[in-house]
This record gives sequence, C-alpha cells and structure tokens, in this order.
Amino acid sequence: MAKCDVCGKGVAFGNNVSHSHRRSNRTFKPNIQKMSIFVDNVKLRFNVCTKCMRTLRKNSNA
Repeated sequence: MAKCDVCGKGVAFGNNVSHSHRRSNRTFKPNIQKMSIFVDNVKLRFNVCTKCMRTLRKNSNA
C-alpha cells in the first residue's frame, strides 16, 4: 500500500549492485505518511508522500 494519494507515486524496482558487480532485485518505496487535510471544511485523511506533504504545507501558508 505504498502509494501517494496526491501524485500517485508508488513502488519502483531496481537492482542492488555489490562490490563484485553482482546484481540482485530490490524495491524503492516512497516515504508515505498519513496526513489530515481540510477539504471544503471537512477533515480527510490521506496517504501522502513527503514531497507532496512539503508542497501542500508550502501552498497552504501562501
């Protein structure tokens, strides 16, 4: 369930590369946090990545 409700960022796949250059599969998971956001004076909880969280806080203060 590592998916941002705002931007849709999800799990990405890649490789671990050792010193001997052997490769094994790995996943890159976004940093998902639960955040309460007021939408039309109703408090809603969203799963938001930290990049979107930063952008939402920046735009709400302006």
